[in-house]
Amino acid sequence: MGKERVHLVVRGRVQGVFYRATTQQKAIELGLAGWVRNRADGTVEVVAEGDREALEKLIEWCRVGPEGAHVTYVDANWEYYEGEFTEFTIKYRER
Repeated sequence: MGKERVHLVVRGRVQGVFYRATTQQKAIELGLAGWVRNRADGTVEVVAEGDREALEKLIEWCRVGPEGAHVTYVDANWEYYEGEFTEFTIKYRER
């Protein structure tokens, strides 16, 4: 099975609830590479690469998030796999 890439924007109460840290843990558990960061508009952004099945599991997890989060919407855009990541990291907030 080939590798794929997804770009997510997660809306709702998703900052200040350990959303980034738990997304990183879930992505690593699923064998994915990429990054997660808070955005200035209060959303969380995720770019992940890996097997489609694992990416779909990450999207499903992101629709719920960690305890304390209240996700209202996940915008998922499938993109071309680039293979640019070797691990899954937390990035600093978008400016």
